[in-house]
Order: sequence, then structure tokens, then C-alpha cells
Amino acid sequence: MTEKTIVTKDSLDTRHAALFVQTASKFKSNIKVSINDKMVNAKSLMCIISLGITNGSQLKITADGADEEDAVKEITSVLQ
Repeated sequence: MTEKTIVTKDSLDTRHAALFVQTASKFKSNIKVSINDKMVNAKSLMCIISLGITNGSQLKITADGADEEDAVKEITSVLQ
């Protein structure tokens, strides 16, 4: 399992959320994103939007699977 905590620089609008989900969906790993105590599936647009990611949000990205390190690295780059 690979985890990384980041602080977002921008809010995640619908277009950026779709890009985030498309990026996460490229990977075979099980990928989760959490804010505070709410954890959601990174491959679900509705789940990502429900997090309400804003400027300065602290997110934890967790991936578990064959390509977990690449997944966390690429997903992190989408958010920063």
C-alpha cells in the first residue's frame, strides 16, 4: 500500500474532478482519497465531487495494487 498526503493549491471544479477520475481509472490499483474522516473511491466522479475539495484542502491518497506507486505519483500531479 502506498499513501501520500498533499495540500491542494486550487479548488477541484467539475472539469478538474473529471480529469482526476480519468487519471485514477487508468490504474488497476484500488485507489481511495480521504479528507478528514471521509474516504471515497478515486475512480468515482460523484464521490470525488462529494468531498468538496477546495483550496488548501489536505487530502490523503491511498493506493493498493500492482501499480500503486505510479498511481499515487500521477494522481498527485493532477491535484498540484
